[in-house]
Amino acid sequence: AGMVVQVTVLPSRRGLFDAAVRICVAGLQPEQAVTVRASLVDESGELFQAHARYRAGSSGELDLSRSPALGGSYSGVEPMGLFWALQSKAPYKRLAKKNVLTPFCVDLEVCEGHGDTGHLLGKCSTERWFIGEGVKRISVREGRLKATLFLPPGPGPFPALIDLYGSGGGLIEYRASLLASRGFVTLAVAYMAFEDLPAWPEMFELSYFEEAVNFLLKQQQVKGTGIGVLGLSKGADLALSMATFLPGIKAAVSISGSSFNSFIPLQGDGFTLPAHPYDLSRMKISDESGLVDFSDVLDDHRDPATWDCRIPVERSLAKFLFLSGLDDRNWKSALYCQDAVQRLQQSGREAEFCSYSGAGHLLEPPYLPLCQASIHRALGMFVQWGGQWREHAKAQEDAWCRIQAFFWQHL
Repeated sequence: AGMVVQVTVLPSRRGLFDAAVRICVAGLQPEQAVTVRASLVDESGELFQAHARYRAGSSGELDLSRSPALGGSYSGVEPMGLFWALQSKAPYKRLAKKNVLTPFCVDLEVCEGHGDTGHLLGKCSTERWFIGEGVKRISVREGRLKATLFLPPGPGPFPALIDLYGSGGGLIEYRASLLASRGFVTLAVAYMAFEDLPAWPEMFELSYFEEAVNFLLKQQQVKGTGIGVLGLSKGADLALSMATFLPGIKAAVSISGSSFNSFIPLQGDGFTLPAHPYDLSRMKISDESGLVDFSDVLDDHRDPATWDCRIPVERSLAKFLFLSGLDDRNWKSALYCQDAVQRLQQSGREAEFCSYSGAGHLLEPPYLPLCQASIHRALGMFVQWGGQWREHAKAQEDAWCRIQAFFWQHL
């Protein structure tokens, strides 16, 4: 009875957010029933929590990578369940890192019994970082370009990526900083709703994105073999357009994107790609939750009347990887990806395509918890993103491995 319960996080209490850890508990009674809780306070003060019920082994030890959870936020053997199941009490909050130079701290507590009020037996905290040791973060305001450059430690040369988020806008850095921590020079680029960039531009200029490519190619740590581009949602169709119209792009990843130019016309050199026709009156707003289902606002992409909005990916020499969730409630991304893949294959081009059952629209770096709905900053409405907790978490792990392997292979 005098034993002290120890909670440890292996291999280390501090690590990168996308790295799996082992949570171990020692000093329990044989077969003791305990509840393990995780909590994290984000930068706006929002509390995210998860918990799971466990039973210790015959010598009073517990290893979350081997012991099954008996219920709570998840069940079964889920080594990282306490991270990907984190949920806020207030609904529709999305966990995202604003300042990548500080970690998220996750507090882990082991409490007695399987009820809500068992007394505390042991605890520890772990730091989850979005930027690795020695990675440099450089703010970029050059010409029109508004971006943040992340450089891995060392002289390189490294493969280089441009990272684009969706139509919520802003300058989102946490995926780029993680990719730099994994060995890629990464440039996170803002293209709307940031500083003096309009929240909803009337037109995008391809030359803006070309400035980002040229900026990267000038960096001495960058391999001269071509640039990769990674985009989510609206950023994904911009990534496809860059890979199609800009010769510097050698590899492109589309996450939950489209095979056509969505919402905002894209002006290139001597041409304009119009926005795919849509009608906002086809939004469906749920009576109970007030959430917006956006997925039917677009005209049918199979209708030839919309084909002048298609991104002619089949003309590109780049390599493509398409990722989508089959439970995307925001966008018919699997269908739109299939369209692009089909056109590429008909032209004898290579395309990798992976669609995940139970995954939603926001396929993020691993262990970021599922966000099924949140406010869309440009629309000012709460929109559905879709996804089932466990399936979405597995999809994020798999997608992250595929993205890195794809860029290593082609860059």
